[in-house]
Amino acid sequence: MRAATLWTLAAIAILGLSACNQAESPPKVQQDVAKATDSAAEKDAQAADRLAKADTSANKEVANAEAKADEKTTDAAGDAVITQAEGDHKVAVAQCEALSGQAQKDCKKQADDQLDAVKAKVKQLKKDAG
Repeated sequence: MRAATLWTLAAIAILGLSACNQAESPPKVQQDVAKATDSAAEKDAQAADRLAKADTSANKEVANAEAKADEKTTDAAGDAVITQAEGDHKVAVAQCEALSGQAQKDCKKQADDQLDAVKAKVKQLKKDAG
């Protein structure tokens, strides 16, 4: 009886293994291909969306970095102009020392006014740029 059971199990195993390699029917294959194609198209669309979002994000980051760099450049240029104006102011005030009385006061006031005008203009340019 034991031999009969072994032969029966062997026959079932052979039949089970031979069923694994059977060809699918054409409609079933067509359905599987259509399903795989749809799945691939959906994944491609998702990948394209992720790529577009990444591209948009990168462009925004580049624009922000450029704006920040422009602001730093404007600030540095403005600071350089103010430094130059302060130097010119010191020279002008030193030259005013050669004068006396009201002429000296007027000369210093004019030098101060010029420095204040340059500082105001630079401040406005920074404000407009920022």
